[in-house]
Amino acid sequence: MPPPAAGHGHSVITPSDRQHPRKLSEEFALIVKEFEVETVTLREVFGLLHGRGYVLLMMMLALPFCTPIPLPTLSTPLGLIIALISGRLALGTKPWLPARLLDTRLPPHIFAKVFELTRKIVVGFERMLRPRLLWVTASPRLEQLHALPIVFCATILLLPLPIPLSNVIPAWAIILMAGGLLERDGWFILGGYLVTLLTVVFFGAIAIFGKGAVEWLWAWMK
Repeated sequence: MPPPAAGHGHSVITPSDRQHPRKLSEEFALIVKEFEVETVTLREVFGLLHGRGYVLLMMMLALPFCTPIPLPTLSTPLGLIIALISGRLALGTKPWLPARLLDTRLPPHIFAKVFELTRKIVVGFERMLRPRLLWVTASPRLEQLHALPIVFCATILLLPLPIPLSNVIPAWAIILMAGGLLERDGWFILGGYLVTLLTVVFFGAIAIFGKGAVEWLWAWMK
């Protein structure tokens, strides 16, 4: 029997028990399965993730940059969305996206792969992520502070720079910070600060040594 056409099936997305919430990877597996019977909106994804959606969205949007080859065509729009979300988190206000974007049906043939890739990465993170160094996320003020490195790194992604590693280093800083915020893992957050510092050093070296540093780095990568 052929599977139901997208948009005409019965939704398999059901809220988890708040007393015994599902793992993040289990939520993603449910979303991937949902694409087999129904199209999905960002609003439905955010509802399923119980407030974790915007932080997780930043992680997902940073994933395409995790390659040593620059992606100038993607840098500006994806970096802008990450910057907008993290900027509102840093200000202590609720992240916001236009209703039209939230209610847009996500194309299954594209986003099923995106969510499946994200699920695999989250599975790997879940083996390491757990509440640690809780003082790092002990207050909303601290969480606002942790959003600032994400704003900085997203601003770097906004710049379509034809420089090797100019995307991958700030992208990993965003992923580490977002993972730490999701699971209140202080070690991941501190790792995010370390990679953010590496980003500053990287671009500082380019600013000081200019074209020579870029040519040496590209030759080293080859």
